[in-house]
Amino acid sequence: MKEKIIEISLQQFLKHGVRTMTLQKLVLPLGISTKTVYKYFANKEELLEECLKAHYKDADKGLKDMLEGAANPVVSLCAVYAKTAELDFGTNHLFYQDLNYYYPELQDKVIRQYATGAVDTLTGIIKTGITEGYFLDYLQPAVVLDALTVLYTSITRQDVFKKYGIKPADLIKHTIGIYIRGICTEKGLQELNTLS
Repeated sequence: MKEKIIEISLQQFLKHGVRTMTLQKLVLPLGISTKTVYKYFANKEELLEECLKAHYKDADKGLKDMLEGAANPVVSLCAVYAKTAELDFGTNHLFYQDLNYYYPELQDKVIRQYATGAVDTLTGIIKTGITEGYFLDYLQPAVVLDALTVLYTSITRQDVFKKYGIKPADLIKHTIGIYIRGICTEKGLQELNTLS
């Protein structure tokens, strides 16, 4: 029952966002009472944490599947940020918007639990890009990844860019895209230009 509550609640959070969902609304599709939920979870935040764990576990698997057939590190890095932006700003935008605004610490806590795999994957992409001549040879992969993270966080968790009213995909091109372009060698730029 616990897994079913997590599964259905995650679907509800994704569909309606986090803020407006009560425990009663979350379990309505299951036809159970909130009393049953309290057998497994102390409160909405604890349930949300378990939902986030399931969600980021699936996202991590999706990332690995997506990167399996990628042509090269430039394509891989661009694909990761395009997919992440699609999730953050896509049909489930209320979910991420609510997480970023109302539950950033909880989101960060869960991301840290699943981040090791993603950090290793992304660092590996950057290292491979350097080794294969797609990215500048003096780069430190950890610094590049931190810079990308800071940029991405400024897009999703701050209102810095809202005043421009541009679409998320264009915002990514103006920030992450320019940074990726800046770390590319001539060989990397050729690959990048085929994506545009």
